[in-house]
Amino acid sequence: MVNRIFISLILISLSISLYSQTRMRDYGITYGIFKTGKNNAITDVEGVTVGQVTLIEGDSVRTGVTAIVPHQGNIFKEKVPAAIYIGNGFGKLAGYTQVKELGNIETPIILTNTLNVAAGLDALIDYTLSNPENKNIWSVNGVVGETNDGSLNDIQGRHVKKEHVLKAIKEARSGVVEEGNVGAGTGTVCFGYKGGIGTSSRVLPKQYGGYTVGVLVQSNYGGVLEIAGVPVWKYLDKYSFRDAVLQDVDGSCMMVVITDAPIDSRNLERVAKRAMMGLSRTGGIASNGSGDYVIALSVNKENMIQAESKLYTSKVIHNDDMSPLFEATIEATAEALWNSMFAAKTMKGRNGREVKALPVTEILHLFNK
Repeated sequence: MVNRIFISLILISLSISLYSQTRMRDYGITYGIFKTGKNNAITDVEGVTVGQVTLIEGDSVRTGVTAIVPHQGNIFKEKVPAAIYIGNGFGKLAGYTQVKELGNIETPIILTNTLNVAAGLDALIDYTLSNPENKNIWSVNGVVGETNDGSLNDIQGRHVKKEHVLKAIKEARSGVVEEGNVGAGTGTVCFGYKGGIGTSSRVLPKQYGGYTVGVLVQSNYGGVLEIAGVPVWKYLDKYSFRDAVLQDVDGSCMMVVITDAPIDSRNLERVAKRAMMGLSRTGGIASNGSGDYVIALSVNKENMIQAESKLYTSKVIHNDDMSPLFEATIEATAEALWNSMFAAKTMKGRNGREVKALPVTEILHLFNK
């Protein structure tokens, strides 16, 4: 009897422990050569905050919005060096052409679903114009990315409103970032399992500058799943092209990379390209029907672009010193994508469709082997 009680207590303890474990590293799976920041999140980059609004209503509303605020000043007046790289362009990324042309971003970055990009733009205009310092401006280039959550969400209902976006911006905080079925990742699917919001960071050693790279992702794509170098697709029986049948491959992925390293838009585009290498390490293939975009920013305080100044002199690191930042970006992107799946929970949504969470127990068994 005593032994049964003892075993029951162990099982309850194990259950509670597993329930509280939500990220890949919580299960003992690590990845990469560089250390993470304090929170292993995009918010490890000083000044960066994240806010999220999650909409789960009735049987079919499974959506939301995620806001990334690059710094706490007037972003329109202190623009941020930036670049956008298109891995595959089957998507609706608002604001791209001006970022490409001018090499900067002047608003928070909003992530939501495909049919609510307009709500994101509307909110960013209101947010920018609400600042008294911006009373005389006539143009706002809002940056809004999306993935399609229509398999679980009543996407045609366009349930994300301007008020939800403004709330996400207002409530953006530093520190721990919630992952999985939250914000813009509420209704997303990844490799046939539940996807969502994920984040990770890397801090370079002092000899490489000591810079921090943070990544936040909205995962909604497919391919042939690998985790930290292990080809789990062989054992989970879910991967694209199985028996020559295309499945669970199309979708989209938004990746936001922010660093405090002093980098201009040219080298930020090079950084953004490396985030796609991080996606490929998870088994993503940037399929024909996938919108895979990377937004990369530098929030180094010396390089903020002052709108009121007639001259702009930036201080940037040499090309020869970029390689450690490339590796950090690849590692943080891959881990953020895996975190988005480890943190996600099984969800039932539109038309009764249920998308299962990643089978963590089976995956841990593979790693133990």
